[in-house]
Amino acid sequence: MKEEGVMGRTGYTCIRHVFCSLNVLIWLCACGILGAGLWLRLAYSGYATLVPQYSFASADSLLLAAGCVTFVIAFFGCCGAWFQSRCMLITYFSLVILMFLAEFMLGTLAFAFRENLARSMREELLYGIEKHYNITREPGTLSTMWDHIHTEFHCCGVRDYTDWFQIEAWPQEDRVPDSCCMQRERYCGRLDPEGRNKELWYKEGCASAIQMWLVTRLHVVGTVGLVVGFLQLFGLVASMILFCTVRHKRSSHTYKSYDTTNT
Repeated sequence: MKEEGVMGRTGYTCIRHVFCSLNVLIWLCACGILGAGLWLRLAYSGYATLVPQYSFASADSLLLAAGCVTFVIAFFGCCGAWFQSRCMLITYFSLVILMFLAEFMLGTLAFAFRENLARSMREELLYGIEKHYNITREPGTLSTMWDHIHTEFHCCGVRDYTDWFQIEAWPQEDRVPDSCCMQRERYCGRLDPEGRNKELWYKEGCASAIQMWLVTRLHVVGTVGLVVGFLQLFGLVASMILFCTVRHKRSSHTYKSYDTTNT
């Protein structure tokens, strides 16, 4: 019986230390996620102007939200394990369950309505090109964001280069931004009378180019998802083991104190 008690205490101590160390690591990762979100917010703030209706779902906003939630959850987990607090451990367990349910619901909704979301995004991008595009080159404007996308993904427009024809920035003109040119030169986006310089423009639309870029990186998304799922599962199991052990230890201590008083 004494050996079983020693083994039980050793196992509990091991789980407690691993759980606490893991949450410290997750807490540091949360700080990194917050830093990345702030960097994106400051360095690429103009991307929100591409699709104003979905600015809340921009990469920087999602990273900041994920970093804050992860920071709070890791805090409860680490403090609950270190101070053996049942209240903090059950709060940690509840928050992880809620986060898992939220991830599942968001993933399911995004998959179920993926076609509607993609169509809505394309319509918003096209509306922004037609109505809000301007030719100023100030940082963070819609024009500089499109220039960056054209250069980065070697594409032009949303569907193709004809999306730029006769927009409000240049009515009655069939032209594209100079960033749509394969070899960028000044005024290369203006259509010549014979229409020969069309061959110098990117033919692929940016919607399909970005989609292919995401598809080629699905293995990264899958790996991150598996790691996050494993950490959540381990956190749920470990927090319940610690909670039950702490409750058992305290109830046993209370019983022994009561028994000693009576004798």
